[in-house]
Amino acid sequence: MSSTAIPRPTLGPTGYVAPAESALYAGAMADLQRAFGGGLNPGPKTPQGQMATSIAALVGNVNDMFLRIVSQTDPAYAQGRMQDAIGRIYFLERRPAQPTVVQAVCIGLEGVTIPAGAQARAADDNLYVCQQTGTFGPSGTMTLPFACTAPGPIACPAGALSTIYQAIPGWDTITNPQDGVLGAVVEGRADFEIRRRQSVAHNAAGHLPAVRGAVLSVDGVLDAFVVQNDTNLPKTIGGYTLSANSVYVSVAGGAADDIARAIWTRKGVANTNGSTTVTVLDTASGYSPPYPAYEVHFDYARPLPVLFEVQIKNSALVPADATQQIQNALIAAFAGEDGGPRARIGAEILASRYYDPVQALGPWARIVSLRIGASTVPDATFMGAIDGTALQVTALGSGSGALEVGQTILDDNGVLLPGTRVASYATGTGGAGTYALSTPNPAITSRRLYAAQPDQFRVPVGIDQVPSLSAANIIVTLV
Repeated sequence: MSSTAIPRPTLGPTGYVAPAESALYAGAMADLQRAFGGGLNPGPKTPQGQMATSIAALVGNVNDMFLRIVSQTDPAYAQGRMQDAIGRIYFLERRPAQPTVVQAVCIGLEGVTIPAGAQARAADDNLYVCQQTGTFGPSGTMTLPFACTAPGPIACPAGALSTIYQAIPGWDTITNPQDGVLGAVVEGRADFEIRRRQSVAHNAAGHLPAVRGAVLSVDGVLDAFVVQNDTNLPKTIGGYTLSANSVYVSVAGGAADDIARAIWTRKGVANTNGSTTVTVLDTASGYSPPYPAYEVHFDYARPLPVLFEVQIKNSALVPADATQQIQNALIAAFAGEDGGPRARIGAEILASRYYDPVQALGPWARIVSLRIGASTVPDATFMGAIDGTALQVTALGSGSGALEVGQTILDDNGVLLPGTRVASYATGTGGAGTYALSTPNPAITSRRLYAAQPDQFRVPVGIDQVPSLSAANIIVTLV
């Protein structure tokens, strides 16, 4: 039986350990010395040295390949085909591309119903389908989720969804005040692993991971957050107040009926919370019509516009379209297109997450600072009304800071256009009074508003909020 001086890999407490290539070279040279009776010059530039180098490289390549295979058995590092195999253990399949979802403001006559499946057309001619049925109340205004019929991260900028494709008498207009929540390409490694961890208890009943896993499996759902109040009193969690002994589900994307049924099949308590109500019929228990009916409540997460300010070191290498490149890179990373996790409901956003996507643009992208902001960390809160470019501030909130030129104005419902900033003082100089805005907005009656700047390193996200990012909210400066 032949033997070799080339060292073998070992399996130890830390896993697979491959020998260094220098050790492989020494072993290959020892084998050659023995084969030719010794006396060979071990120099790497000699013929025998070249042969030993090639042998060491071949063995090293095999070791590296095996190391990669072994590492793929750990879900934290698995990708591609191996990650698919691990997912199947949990009855999970990699999700196909998901559509962009838009929160659209519809205006019409009281009593008129917009059914799920109604369609609208965006400025780029993409069609968007209504995800839930809604009926106009006395105000004549309601917000409904629409999903693009084409999957993938198709941008739908604020104001782009403006044409009713299928006329419904009494439905007058549609628009999207905020950019749509970008869809996704075929589920990437990071997002698939997050969903695998969240779906471990998918087949359980009465556990929050089971509810979350079921909702995340609904076609078109981009993200979901599930939490429970198991006390006998109302309880505020993540900025949302849950009723006693209840479950709260916040969702981005997906059809309302499918989401409600997923919640109903898994929930272990009687009560649910949320502004979207769907009646689920129990048709699987051997009943005949009329079937038992149950009301399920949940929320479509409201958009939380996130602000960015990126300062780049100025140099001759900086291209003319640097601002657009940085904006595109940040928006792509926000949606998880760079292979990292996307910004999620209820998850804190860290500025440090977005350094790499910017620096990957090239050696010119030398970051001096990168900071973020949102209405959850405002500089000022106040009661205000807007008409065009005029902002009327009636009162500052308790403990609020002052309004300043350059601050971005935000609201709770995503109605304000992205990039709406305080352009100048009028009668107001930080408190009550009037201010000029940078961007004209439709008339907005008095409500709670926020003034914020991208001056933070971390931003909290409520459990009823889905982060959104618009190019108009990304400021790029050269310093």
